[in-house]
Amino acid sequence: MSIGFWQIAIVAVLIVLLFGRGKISSLMGDVAKGIKSFKKGMASDPTEDSQPKNITETEQTKNQDDNKKE
Repeated sequence: MSIGFWQIAIVAVLIVLLFGRGKISSLMGDVAKGIKSFKKGMASDPTEDSQPKNITETEQTKNQDDNKKE
């Protein structure tokens, strides 16, 4: 049994009745903004973090700085 046109139409009508056209359009606008910001983030300059940071070295320097302050 496959999904027919009438079943899709009934589901679409129920969604519009439950949420209203305004809510659906604002939701789609928010989704579009999210996609745009994701693409912008992916297109950002990757040279900023070209070298991976070693967490243990940064923790050691932080601990040494804290010891000097005391």
